[in-house]
Amino acid sequence: MLAGLALAILFPYIAGTGSLLDASIQTLAYIIMALGLNIVVGFAGLLDLGYVAFYAIGAFVIGWFGSQQFPDINGGKGIHILASDRSTFQLKLNGTKAEIPGIHVNFFIVIFIAMAITAVWGILLGGPTLRLRGDYLAIVTLAFGEIVPRIFENSTSGLFGIGRTDFSNGRQGITPIDTINLPWSKSAVYTDFNLRPAYWVALAMVVFTVFVNRRLRDSRLGRAWIAVREDEVAAAAMGVNLVRTKLWAYAIGAAFGGFAGAFLGSYNNTVNVDQFEFGFSVFVLAMIIIGGMGNIWGVIVGAVALSMLNRYGLPELNQLNIGFDPTSVSYGVFGFFLLIMMVLRPEGFLPSGRRRLELHEAEIEGGDAAVVGDMSQMYEVRQ
Repeated sequence: MLAGLALAILFPYIAGTGSLLDASIQTLAYIIMALGLNIVVGFAGLLDLGYVAFYAIGAFVIGWFGSQQFPDINGGKGIHILASDRSTFQLKLNGTKAEIPGIHVNFFIVIFIAMAITAVWGILLGGPTLRLRGDYLAIVTLAFGEIVPRIFENSTSGLFGIGRTDFSNGRQGITPIDTINLPWSKSAVYTDFNLRPAYWVALAMVVFTVFVNRRLRDSRLGRAWIAVREDEVAAAAMGVNLVRTKLWAYAIGAAFGGFAGAFLGSYNNTVNVDQFEFGFSVFVLAMIIIGGMGNIWGVIVGAVALSMLNRYGLPELNQLNIGFDPTSVSYGVFGFFLLIMMVLRPEGFLPSGRRRLELHEAEIEGGDAAVVGDMSQMYEVRQ
């Protein structure tokens, strides 16, 4: 594990500063989202088809607290908390500095604000779904994933039409968004010509996410999630509080969606509702299923594989003159991979031990029976 982490730290020097490093940064953000959704789907067994909503909320949080979206706040002078000089001041024609309007809070503060806000929204989603299972749960979460982007698309005069504040700038979105800067530094961490610091920030966020996931999985709450996933009725009979357990799963999973969404909003320098389509939820869910549902390392492998396939594999197929553009049907390609995985290896590439036992119980029992039969025959021969 330490060797892998060291290799990951040195990777920017191997990849250079071109397209591969940019794709790697995007992939690290997808790993965080996949690990967050794995808490809901892999640990607790709650199917969530609207995870893109938490990505949207986290991205808009960085848009609210790291841009000029609210120019009239503080009398037009703005609010600046540990922001970089580029986000705080602008030069006038006469050479003097003037404060930039809007709210500009340091990135490392905003990502935890985004986690808190999306966790609350995760609880609001989890509340109506506590008594739902299977297809009904999937439909409700799917609806939530469709509702949230439409709210942001139309909230140019207040959320839900209440008030006059423009929260999203409609289909134009919020741009530009402040770049990452360290709390003790007045300059941006990275530029368009040097993405290595952005990669290391994303890698640190992934390490934090993996650490939290591992501790949660082995905790009392993690065991309760697994019990609910295996048999909800039996878990309730053994004293597991289903309401609290499910709400914690939704809240923590949503928090990591907002965590990654805030990073991508800052890294992409823009937040737009066109980024938050239903297909993205399927994309993240496919990472979990193909990698290995419930297994942290399997989810990471699935996220890396699908992210790189989406970035490089599908465009390469387009050069084979197969008669259509694979990038235009990318989610159909991912759906095909899901179908193949469900038929050939339903537990994923790197499944958890428990998941492997569930799906191959008959084979294991048959193998045990064969061993018992062989031992009985050996006993008869000796007699």
